[in-house]
Amino acid sequence: MELYAKKAEIRWADIDPNFHVLHSKYYDYAAYCRMSFMTEHGITPVLMMEKNIGPIVFREECLFKREIKFGDEINITLRMDKLSADYRKWTLVNELFINGDTLAAVVTVEGAWMDTKLRKVTVPPEEFKRGFDAIPKTENFNK
Repeated sequence: MELYAKKAEIRWADIDPNFHVLHSKYYDYAAYCRMSFMTEHGITPVLMMEKNIGPIVFREECLFKREIKFGDEINITLRMDKLSADYRKWTLVNELFINGDTLAAVVTVEGAWMDTKLRKVTVPPEEFKRGFDAIPKTENFNK
């Protein structure tokens, strides 16, 4: 897969007193894109509950490049930058574009799969690995 992108609608509730999108919403848009990809590729919330495994975030950061305003069209892309050989830990990158091709932000997330019963990082099952293999990779992808 060369590119994965989701469109998101900017709601009035997403706007801050400066009339642009509230900084925390950038993280929400990126999470929406990541969870949409996982669900579309078989890593559904139901499967996560059945397997007692869910994603956790160790670090999340956003590089803000341009403001997003009410009425802008927003596209969020997803790429994988790093993946441990056993698939336990990963780094994902979302880029938020406005009105076609203007880069508004880059959200980078370092995370892992957690066993929700043991509360420890764990190796995910094969279904999860297949889904993660389908994530487009960055130019500097490192496994």
